[in-house]
Amino acid sequence: MKVIRARILGYCMGVRRAMDMAEKTLKQRSGPGRVFAMGPLIHNPQAMDALKGQGLEVLDGDELPLDLSASTVIIRAHGITPQLELTLVNRKAHLVDATCPKVKASQLKARALHEEGYRIFLAGDRDHGEIIGIQGYAPHCILAANSTEAAEAAKKLLREDPEARTALIGQTTISPAEYRAIEERIRSFFPALELLDTICGATEARQDSLRSLCAEADAIVVAGGRSSANTRRLLAIARQEGKPAWLVESPAEIPPETRTFKTLGLCAGASTPESLIGAIEKALLKEGPEP
Repeated sequence: MKVIRARILGYCMGVRRAMDMAEKTLKQRSGPGRVFAMGPLIHNPQAMDALKGQGLEVLDGDELPLDLSASTVIIRAHGITPQLELTLVNRKAHLVDATCPKVKASQLKARALHEEGYRIFLAGDRDHGEIIGIQGYAPHCILAANSTEAAEAAKKLLREDPEARTALIGQTTISPAEYRAIEERIRSFFPALELLDTICGATEARQDSLRSLCAEADAIVVAGGRSSANTRRLLAIARQEGKPAWLVESPAEIPPETRTFKTLGLCAGASTPESLIGAIEKALLKEGPEP
């Protein structure tokens, strides 16, 4: 069997930055102080297990200790709401902000547009940490996971406020094609829609790299966590390209069907560590094709 790696795979800049900040914080801690992550720092179970092994504890907003004065709280790469950040400050936590700079830029753009009176359409996964965080900076955002939802929401807004100034912000990992489709549907109701270029360039390059890989491989294995939005999008793209494709979180999850292909493409999400990519590649080569 031949395994071809995608040209771009593994940690993106934002994830690498968050991991480096967390590892540095854990190494430098002293005394009995605890180190928390505000939600999963990144969306990969192996990477999170490694950090937990170094002492990291993961919190959600419903279980915050009342006194965090002896604790450090690392803000996840996807960001949090300013309201939650204020709660952490009021409880005297020492904050380490590992929010991806691209996400932080989206947060600040959303706040500025909201303050200027814009009605903001927010394109992405409504349950994703990044989208939840941005909503805290711009209350009353209009969420749209796809072009159909965008059209329905825009039509409703046109009835309620035909003179509304509108803007569109996308999740940094949304597919460019989906973002364009959402834009087109909203613009058909609001021609003056202000479109913000918030898609991370690394996300688009990673997806283009996968499309090139699909031209060389018989099937695709996507390495990464199922909770990772960008990893799930890679799986969807591979299938859209007409390739059999599987998402695996560990070598143990490699399906037996992969053995029937002579050439496999291997790609990985932005939060997938190189150690996992290497382990999956090694397992694929060890299995080999059926005779």
